[in-house]
Formats: sequence, C-alpha cells, structure tokens
Amino acid sequence: MSLFNKITLAAAALLLASSPALAQKTMRLAHLNPDSPFESHSGAMAAVFKNLVETGTNGSVKVQLFANGQLGKDNEVIQQVRDGIVESTISSAGGIAQHYKMVGVFDMPFAFPNIAVADKVMDKDSDFGKKFSADLQAKTGLKVLGLLDSGGFFAISNSKRPIKTAADMNGLRIRTMTLPTHETTVKSLGGQPTPLPWAEVYTSLQTGVADGQMNPIPIIAFAKFDEVQKFLSITNHVITPYIWTMNQKFYDGLTADEKRVVDNAAEVAVGAGRGISRIIEASTEKGLPKLGKKMTINAIPPAELKKFAAVAQPAVRKVIEEQLGAEGVSMLNAMLADIDKASK
Repeated sequence: MSLFNKITLAAAALLLASSPALAQKTMRLAHLNPDSPFESHSGAMAAVFKNLVETGTNGSVKVQLFANGQLGKDNEVIQQVRDGIVESTISSAGGIAQHYKMVGVFDMPFAFPNIAVADKVMDKDSDFGKKFSADLQAKTGLKVLGLLDSGGFFAISNSKRPIKTAADMNGLRIRTMTLPTHETTVKSLGGQPTPLPWAEVYTSLQTGVADGQMNPIPIIAFAKFDEVQKFLSITNHVITPYIWTMNQKFYDGLTADEKRVVDNAAEVAVGAGRGISRIIEASTEKGLPKLGKKMTINAIPPAELKKFAAVAQPAVRKVIEEQLGAEGVSMLNAMLADIDKASK
C-alpha cells in the first residue's frame, strides 16, 4: 500500500472514530456528491434510505451518512467497504472499474436509445442487472444494493467551441474518468482524453489543464461547471452506472427482518435517485434552463450522431474485446440483448 493510501486510510479512520458513539448495528454510507436530497441523486438515495431503514427497524440499524467524498476517493472507499471499515458506498463507474473492470461494458457509445430503456436495463433486477450484479459480487465479494444511471445521458461541455460535428472534437482536451472505454470514445472522435480524479475537475477546467469534460446534466449543474465552461453540447453518447454496494459480512449479520427493510429501502431509494435526476435535468433552478443562462447549448441532430456512433462504437468494442476478453464480450452482448428487448 502506498504512503498516500495509508495516509488516506488513516484520515478516514480518524473521521469515523470522531463520529458519535456507534450503535450495535451502524451502517456508514458514503458517496461522492452533495448531501442535499435536492442536489444529487446519491444525496436523495442516502436520505431516503436512512429514513426508511431507521424507522423500519425501529432504530436497531442506524445509518450514518458521509457525503462529498469525506472518506476518500471513490476507489479507496470501495476498498474500505471490501475491508469492512465502511459498510456501504454509492460509487461511480470510474471508482468501480478499479475493482471490477467489467463495468466497462456499459460504455458502448450510443447503445441506449433513451432514458426509459436505460431505466429498465440499468437495474439490478433486470435480466442483465441480475447477471452483472452476480458477477460483480462473485469477483469482489460486495453485495449489490442498487444499480442505476449516474444522472442521465452524458453531454460534453468545453471552453472553446460548440460541438456540432465530430470534427469539432479535434484537439479538445476532454476530462474523462480513468476508464479506457471513455478515453477511447473521446480519442476516436478526435479529442484528447485527459483522465483526472473528480476532485480535480473544476480546477482543471478553470486553469485550462482540460478544455472540457463529459457528464450528465445534473452533475454538470451541481458541480457548477457553467462557471468555467462556455459551451454545452447535448451528445447523449453514453450513460454510465452508479453502483451501490454493501459489505457482505455486515449484511449477513443483520436479522431476516432487518435485511428485508434494508433491501426494500434500497429499492425505494434508487427510485428516488432516478426521479430526482430527471427533476434536476428539467428544473429552471438546477437543470438545462439554469445552465443556459451562462452557457451556449446545442443539440446534435440524430443524423450527425449516427456519424459519431459509426466511429466510436467499433473503437470501444475493440477495447472491450482486448481488455475484457471473451467474458467481457459475453457480458456486453447480454446487455445489448436486454436493451433490444426493452426497446420493443
């Protein structure tokens, strides 16, 4: 373990130790985003889950919330959950990828035709969701509590020019998560992928380390990227998951009734997370109307997006084949089959 990771782990342990005295069954739930249920989907999920679990178990299970990445970087907190230091976390695909590379299958560009289909497929109880969750659990030991989108389809913002055709991507330094599939998508379209941790994105955009970034509208809004970006192009090129996991040993230590409450609460909380993302996207206070006050927004016509897809899809499929092998191709094909079924 590196010195940095040791320091981060020690800081997390100190923060946890300084919390109020823990009940016999206390579930510490961490996530990256603001704690307000009206600012982010993970904030909404955490708030709803805490309320339902604590009331449903009559206080026998307490839920402590750690928002805004208080306990460390995404991948570090996932490791803490695996190690039993933290009980649960709601994680981005970028964090999960460092523990479970198969998450990259979600990154096939333009695979999901609309948000309704994404809701059906990107769910732990869908045909594909069951296969994906079981494989993740088998390889990491983590129990999957929830699977949903990270806030909607990705759009691309930048400080240089509107993106109307693939040629407009040429030379743009676009921040991505540390996902080979995302990096390949940007590179295939002529951009320069610039992988950066979430905590550094705003400053990097502000200082010009990166020209732009790609994220769902709710994340662009609460991160205040409209303060450091001039143009927003609605590409809808990818939709990535947020994956909610729990330490299996902690879950196994719950009573049957407590497990039922936790499972039901997680299901309802995921629904709340989906809903708040759609509300934020549409709201004048936090969504596209708000971003439009400072940014020039353009939507790319479907005919032009087909040209984007024709370039990006083969490149990303090749990465999946090379890095995830036959198992990855099988997982990708299972997802595409479920998308096709949900689209009918």
